[in-house]
Amino acid sequence: MSKTKGLHGVRPIDVERGQVDLSHGAGGRAMTQLIEELFFDALGNEVLNREHDAALVELPPGRVVMSTDSFVISPIFFPGGDIGSLSVHGTVNDLAMGGGVPKYLTVGFILEEGFPLKDLKRIVGSMAKAAQDAGVTIVSGDTKVVERGKGDGIFINTAGVGVVSDGVVIGGHLARPGDKVLVSGTLGDHGVAVMSKRENLSFTTEILSDAQSLNGLTTAMLESVPGIRVLRDPTRGGLSAALNEIAQQSGVGVALDEAQLPIRPEVKSACELLGLDPLNVANEGKLVAICAAEDAEKLLAVMREHPKGKDAAIVGDVIDDPRHFVHLRTGFGGKRLVDWLAGEQLPRIC
Repeated sequence: MSKTKGLHGVRPIDVERGQVDLSHGAGGRAMTQLIEELFFDALGNEVLNREHDAALVELPPGRVVMSTDSFVISPIFFPGGDIGSLSVHGTVNDLAMGGGVPKYLTVGFILEEGFPLKDLKRIVGSMAKAAQDAGVTIVSGDTKVVERGKGDGIFINTAGVGVVSDGVVIGGHLARPGDKVLVSGTLGDHGVAVMSKRENLSFTTEILSDAQSLNGLTTAMLESVPGIRVLRDPTRGGLSAALNEIAQQSGVGVALDEAQLPIRPEVKSACELLGLDPLNVANEGKLVAICAAEDAEKLLAVMREHPKGKDAAIVGDVIDDPRHFVHLRTGFGGKRLVDWLAGEQLPRIC
């Protein structure tokens, strides 16, 4: 994303009534004007404003952690967020789950011809606020426009860079039998919020997406318990997919306690109405942590002291299981398998 200053005498973009057209991706005056008046107005900073195709940045000491992600959610605006803020939160959280301190993001927009400029401005503004709140800087970007009917309004691709301090070792392969499993808060909020908007469902209490950046929470957790073994954000596939991945990577099993799982009553009711399992529903602002049993209560207290972990709970144990199953101890005293999601439960959820 480059910027050319001084388009004197050119009429400003009509954001309220204008639409994206093919010239906005053609590399000429219209594209430059879009970048200058819309993208740079919201996202401009010292690094981005240097106008280089590649950003030159400084990193503090430590190991570099990197991630990339793409966001294709439908609808693009949902209760509690939109595709813009979601793209920042999702990338920041990927870096944080590696034990990193996120520093820089890049962003690529794929826009469909005819997409309203006022919606684009709203999305870019949402990204700017999310980045500011997370303490990260958007340092480079790109814009492409596809013909009408060959996209779906807007897709966003991001990449993120952060730094992991020496001594911090986080990985899905590190869980050990006897460890405790914790979650940072209520499950299924994001997926149900998106589904309610998509299906025009209304509930007595509005269900909001939990989408948020968790790097502040992970920093506090690692400062208190540097021996945390695993961090994972249970996005697509929910808690079920996250724990099955960890069980396979570590060669262990996981036993969950149904009574300890934090799920809002309204989310539970919505899932029953829609025929969904809350453990399979996406989250965009919650994390799973696995630590040694002797550290669990200390870690839980730290999580609950943080505003993004106030509903944290210890929800299960890592067990020795050569089959690497995840199962749930039900409220009736029985057990049920918590398996991978078969098929696509909620399309276009992130």
